[in-house]
Formats: sequence, C-alpha cells, structure tokens
Amino acid sequence: SSEVLEAIENVIQDVVQSLAQKKAPVLTVANRTDWRNIEYKDSVGLQMIPHCTTKKIRSDCPQSAQRFALTLKILSMIYKMVQSNTYATKRDIYYSDTLLFRSQSAVDHIINDISCMLKIPRRSLHILSTTKGFVAGNLSYTEEDGTKVNCTCSATVCIIKQKYLNRKDLISHAKFILIVEKDATFQRLLDDDFFNKVSPCIMITGRGVPDLNTRLLVRKLWDSFQIPIFSLMDADPHGVEIMCVYKYGSVSMSFEAHHLTVPSIKWLGLLPSDLKRLNISKDALIPFTKQDQNKLASIKKRPYIACQPLWKKELEIMAASQLKAEIQVLTSLSQDYLSRVYLPNKLQFGGWL
Repeated sequence: SSEVLEAIENVIQDVVQSLAQKKAPVLTVANRTDWRNIEYKDSVGLQMIPHCTTKKIRSDCPQSAQRFALTLKILSMIYKMVQSNTYATKRDIYYSDTLLFRSQSAVDHIINDISCMLKIPRRSLHILSTTKGFVAGNLSYTEEDGTKVNCTCSATVCIIKQKYLNRKDLISHAKFILIVEKDATFQRLLDDDFFNKVSPCIMITGRGVPDLNTRLLVRKLWDSFQIPIFSLMDADPHGVEIMCVYKYGSVSMSFEAHHLTVPSIKWLGLLPSDLKRLNISKDALIPFTKQDQNKLASIKKRPYIACQPLWKKELEIMAASQLKAEIQVLTSLSQDYLSRVYLPNKLQFGGWL
C-alpha cells in the first residue's frame, strides 16, 4: 500500500512542480500497444522492453486535456481506496460519474495506463475486475470465514474471484489443467463429468477472451502445482488468438507479462489437422471471413510463431483450406465424442503441440 501511495504522490508532485514553474503539467505513459516496444522471450512470452517509446498526455493540448484530467481523477480515487483499504470494480469507477468518463473502455484504458506508469500490478491498485471466468474440478480451499469450498463436485462451478489469487491454501490432486475457450464446451464437459472420469483435473474457462482474473488464476495454479496445462480452442484464428493470450500474453498488458503468462501451455485441440484425420465432413465446416483472413495473417507474423514450427504447419493448413471449425463439430461424430474419445485419446497418446 505504501508503495502505491508513494508512486501516486510522486506523479502529483511533478504536476505541482510544473504548475509552480508556470509550465503546463504533462504525464508520460508508455506506448503499450506498439509492437516496437514488445519483445518475445521464451520464458515469459510478450514483454515490454525496458526503454520503450512513450507518449505525452498534456494538460494544455485540446486533444489530450480531458485524458489528463481523467487520469488525475482516477489516480485520486485509487489513492483514497488504498488509504482506506476499500475496493471498487472498473464498472464502479465508470458509474461514479458516467458523464465525466463517457465510456467504460476509456476507464479501462486509463487504468491500464496508470498501472504501467506507476509500474505497479493492476490488482494492487484496489481496482477489481468484474470477472467472467469459471473454474471446476479437483480444487479446494478454505474461505476466510472457515467455509470449505470444494470444486470437485460436478455441480460446483466457482466464479473466478480476485480473492483466490493470493491464496496459499489451494489444494489439488489434479494431473493436469484444461483451459476451455467457450462456456458451452465447458458446461458440456461438466455434464459428462469429464474431470472425474479420465483422471482428476482442473477445468477453467474465460468464456472467450480471458479477463485479468482468469489469466492470473491460470498462472497461480501453474506456480502452485507445476502440472501440465492444455488448451482446448476452436480451430479458427480467434481460438488461436485466445490461446496465445494465455500462453504468451497480450500486447496491451505486456508490462505485466511476468504475472500473467504461462509459456508451457500446450495446444491440445481442436487442431486444423484433426479435421482431416477425423474425416469431418466439409459441410460441417465454416468458410473463412475477411476478418478471419486478416487475423490469421496477423498471427503468422508474430515473433513466437517462428519458434513453433508445428503451430506454423497447423496455421498453414487452416490458411490453405480457408475453413474453420468450432469444437462442437465433433458432435457430428457422436454426442459425447469430445469427452469419451477425443480428449482421452489426445491425453493418453500425446496428440498436442
């Protein structure tokens, strides 16, 4: 807490000094979304380079004056929350003054800029993410009030909350972790009691692009148990992108890569090569859109793909066919093919990349 308060005080002190010298105050933030400021490291994924290019948020420039004011406003809110040991969600901050902030995305962007500027992880700023991820499987822990929570019962799906992320009492006998792209597939595997039938495991879904808490939990479980982590995604550019966020991180959060990425994650499926191997009918596949083509072209240029020749091969199969498939396509073989045949065979015989 004292570190956060001191970092904010230093920013405000610079603003006050500029005013005292009759200069327009300026905030300097890193260009978080510029690929030139990102480097790829095997052990971390995408991380921000130490001396990256920056941009100025000026108080005397019509284009950035409002952003300057909003940044100071959110800094003051963080300062009060840290002082009083209270918390707020990003949504709470936006709704505290919707006319001032104008949009939720503006608030989200400024919070990330502040975290990067202060060099303090976002979760230490007393701002909670509104989480959307779920976890189920061989995992248990004890709440602060002594309540024991056990995710092993197939009826128990726990929403991933920030308070899990600092716990030291997580208990699991899982043999692996399975990250599932979509909620529908996650629920299907729960219905089939997958995590008890094959071998004990932990299942996680970010329900699409994962939020910060889901990514932090995956990293927390990896640090705690050091067991294999597999990803189950649609065989399309969007699914590959989501898997890369878990494994290598995102450009916009590269300044926090050390806390968020797990480079050891394996691509279990659905692989483009599986579609041919399993004789999936072309009628069950979906033609590429222009957006898919652009997304795939973008992924193929990324630095980590050069280090993954087998991934590159799968992406080339996808590009050549111009077809994509959702995990649900396996139901064309049989209703429970995913949990009864596909996943057990992959896990037993090593069909991952």
